[in-house]
Order: sequence, then C-alpha cells, then structure tokens
Amino acid sequence: MIRLSYRFGLVIIFILCLIGLVAYARGYRLDLEKKSVQPTGIIAVSAAPRAANVYVDGLLKGVTDLNLTLSPGHYKIEVKKDGYSSWSKTVTLRGEVVLTLDVLLFPNNPSLSPLTNLGVTKATAIPNSEKIILFSATGNDEKDGILLFEPSRSPLSFLPPLKKIILKKDLPESVSFKNTTVEISPDLKQAIFTFPVGKNDYFSYFLSLDEELSHPFELTKSKDTLLSAWQEKKQKDTAKILETFPKEFNKVASDSFHIIAFSPDETKVLYEPLEKITLAFVPDRALIGSNQTRENRSLELNRLYVYDKKEDKNFWLTTDQNWMKKFRRGINTIYWHSDSKHLVMNEDKKITVVDYDGENKQTLYSGPLQDSFFLPVADGKLVILANLNPENNPLPDLYVVGTGIK
Repeated sequence: MIRLSYRFGLVIIFILCLIGLVAYARGYRLDLEKKSVQPTGIIAVSAAPRAANVYVDGLLKGVTDLNLTLSPGHYKIEVKKDGYSSWSKTVTLRGEVVLTLDVLLFPNNPSLSPLTNLGVTKATAIPNSEKIILFSATGNDEKDGILLFEPSRSPLSFLPPLKKIILKKDLPESVSFKNTTVEISPDLKQAIFTFPVGKNDYFSYFLSLDEELSHPFELTKSKDTLLSAWQEKKQKDTAKILETFPKEFNKVASDSFHIIAFSPDETKVLYEPLEKITLAFVPDRALIGSNQTRENRSLELNRLYVYDKKEDKNFWLTTDQNWMKKFRRGINTIYWHSDSKHLVMNEDKKITVVDYDGENKQTLYSGPLQDSFFLPVADGKLVILANLNPENNPLPDLYVVGTGIK
C-alpha cells in the first residue's frame, strides 16, 4: 500500500512538473507580487548591424540579438547604436505571443567610393535589376557611347568594367544623349533608345543589352507596335505574380490599381489606387504576432500603399502631394530595398529609407546628387550619380554609398 502511494505520488509530481514546463514554455511566469501565475510574451529584437542597444520604455535591456520576456502590455522599443540613426516602435504584447522586430540601422556618415571615372552625361536604371545604362559624351571617340554598368561581386574590383552597348561615333552625328529616353523589354535584354532631333522630331533605335557593340536597328515607324507588345507582356507578368496573392486582393488590384513594383521576394506590392475603394479583409489571414502598425484599407487617390500578402495588411506610404506630382513626372523615384522590408525614395534633395509600413523614416544620403539619380543594390548599398569635384570634373560619375552593415 505504501509502495503504491509512493508511485502515485511520483506520477502526480511528474504530471505537475510537465504542466509547469509546458506553461513555462508558453510564457507563463510566477508573479510574487500578485501571488499568481501570469502569462508573458516575448519580443525578439534583431538588428543589422549587430550589437545595437535595445531600450524598453527608456531602460536599457541589452544588445541585439535579444529575446525579451515581458508581461502583456504596451511598450516603446528603441534600438540605438553609436554612429547610426535610431529606430523606435510602440508595440502591444499579448500573453503567449512571440513578436519579432527586425531592425535595419543606417550610418549617419556613410562612406563614398567611386564606381566609374568616365564622366556620365546621363544614367538610366534598368528596373528589377542592379544594372544601369550610362551615356558618356566627353569628346573621346573611342570611349564615348552607351554603356552598361553592373555592380561587381568581387571585393577586389575597385572600378567594375563597363560593357559597351554602342559607341557614339556609330550613331548619327545629330544624336544628343541629354534628352534620350529608354524603354526596356520585359526580359531586360533589349531596349529602345529614342533620340530627339530638333524641336518636334525624333528617331528610335533598337539595341541589345546583352551584346557588346551591338548594331543599331532603326525602328522609328514601328516603335509603337513593339512597345505595345512589350506592355502586353509586362501586364501578363504582373498578372502572374498577382495570382499568388489572395484572390480578394487580386481581383481589386487587377481592375483598380497601378502596380508600381513588387518586393524582391514578391510577398509585398507597392501600388497607387486608380479609384477610391475599400479593401476587404481576407478570411483566416490574421496572424498572431503580426505587424501592429495601423492599417489603411480605405484607399484614397494620390497616395502610395504597400500590401503584405502574408499578413493581409495594407499601409499607406506617403500622402505628400508635391512628392506625388514629381513622381508622376519621373523626377522622384522609389525602389524596394533588397531585404523586401524597406523602401528607398528621394525627397527634398535627400534619399530616405522607410519601413514598408511607413514608419521609421531615416535619411540614407543627403550629399551631392545629379539629376536625382540613385539605385539601391545588394547588401543595402546605394549607387548615386554625383560630381564631388565640379571644379576639376565637368561631368558626374557613379559612386556607391556604403551602409556599414555587415
């Protein structure tokens, strides 16, 4: 009888220990003040660069990467590192929930390194790539022309080699690169270059972006036909990606949105509504621990929005009407950051980066900038067109703006 009671007691102790371990793993902790077991949640904070200080309601709690076990409630989380812009967000933590915060900090004084030294008359970014079409007209017949720049993956390459698309001497003498427009094919392998002639005339050439010193094919009269075919292909490619989004969003987006760009991982889309509309919620898409920034599902005109298909969340990015006017004129531009969690844009003679939900805008670069040209590339770096020494250099060149992220 005693042995049976002993075994029964061990079983009870084992069950209680198991329950305790499960409760502990789910975030329950003993509160001595309240003399009860209270649920807790976890805020997991990571940052690039690493070893950034994490503050909770103004109190230093440690450095990243850090898991904070806290009682349910509202908290102001700040991430700071010397020499970098700070980051903050107010969150609401629930019991038994893990809330993940991935933070990206940018240096206050970024480094600048030259990428070209030829003198650039004009630069055009190839969409959805890191390639840049460069126009050079310095008076050197052996170097002037249209060239293709591709960022080098080799750390030993100081000035990446340029691919010559065509030399200027192989084009008509009347060609001026300054007002040349470029249309890129959907596969990014060909382009139509349109050169103004006089005030009201122009001619267009079809050139390959894959072959060096390709032969120009004049297609001024058939340009519109080729552009229509390219546009149809781009629309099909966009529709194919939208099919991976919830059908409720896909239907509205296809009819009522101007799609600007998908994030590199194709989980988010930057767009402008063409009419006032309300986005319906997608059933069974609510995720525990998802982004807590306030949504905007009642869409207004003249605004940019970002939709996240994983969480069925929609955020407005900007309502600055002056910025939007310049955006439509092609002066202001906006790109996805390579991490698919941030967007990079130019505004007020500076380049800023912002979380995809519109929060934590940080200045990435505010130095010299030619023709408002910039392009985010891999590893969070930024390529700009600038003339850092105009007294000695009549034309600008490409530079890379380092982020200090490792």
